[in-house]
Amino acid sequence: MTTRILFVCLGNICRSPSAEGVFRALAAEAGLEVETDSAGTSDWHVGNPPYAPMQAAAKARGFDLSDLRARQFTARDFEAFDLIIGMDDSNVGSIERLRPAGSQTPVQIFTDFTSETGMDHVPDPYYTRDFDQTLDLVQAASLGLIARLS
Repeated sequence: MTTRILFVCLGNICRSPSAEGVFRALAAEAGLEVETDSAGTSDWHVGNPPYAPMQAAAKARGFDLSDLRARQFTARDFEAFDLIIGMDDSNVGSIERLRPAGSQTPVQIFTDFTSETGMDHVPDPYYTRDFDQTLDLVQAASLGLIARLS
């Protein structure tokens, strides 16, 4: 059975597309059947590719994000996905405000899937400029999520 996972951040140009790209590559290596997507809680960047510095940092690690395009999270995503993953508490709050009555789709923060980083959220590299930290966290959490799904 294929698990459908949605990664969500604010603008869908740094954290969530890197989470999607890294997770799908690592899941494929692990032989896991997953469908992935990413979205933002805002509509600021709809239709745009991931932020160029984020793409460059990911590519340096062997992850290609170039096929991804930003979209906005909607209430319909609760029906379309088995698991929704936010990058921080603010993202999770924005997601939960759109939850339809009766929806049981789990929503978690990505760092819940790893304890090795000591972080309780994935900081936004658009503001911190630390793209490598984001990728470190995303890779660790991706491996933890893969272990949990296996």
